[in-house]
Amino acid sequence: MGKATGIVEVYGLVAAFVACDAGCKAADVTVEYFDKNKPGNPDELTVPLIVAVKFRGTVAAVEAAIEAAKNAAEEVSGVVTTHILTSTEPDTEAMLKINAFDKN
Repeated sequence: MGKATGIVEVYGLVAAFVACDAGCKAADVTVEYFDKNKPGNPDELTVPLIVAVKFRGTVAAVEAAIEAAKNAAEEVSGVVTTHILTSTEPDTEAMLKINAFDKN
């Protein structure tokens, strides 16, 4: 079993950077690659891009990072959802490295 993983999905890349910065300042966590998702209804959204920010660390650190990230992103454009995996399995660990920004 691996470290805890926290994921916060936000509207837009700016909110993702703001959330990432806040989460990293709030707790001793590392960050996996950002991931993006263009929703099926982009014309209905103020910001037509959803970005996932993934924090790794202890459960307590990830919880603190997610809370700070969520609060910071709400000030920019909003949060879609958050979730914490308290201990990731090896196959999940591999999936955390995959992202839509990577061209490889």
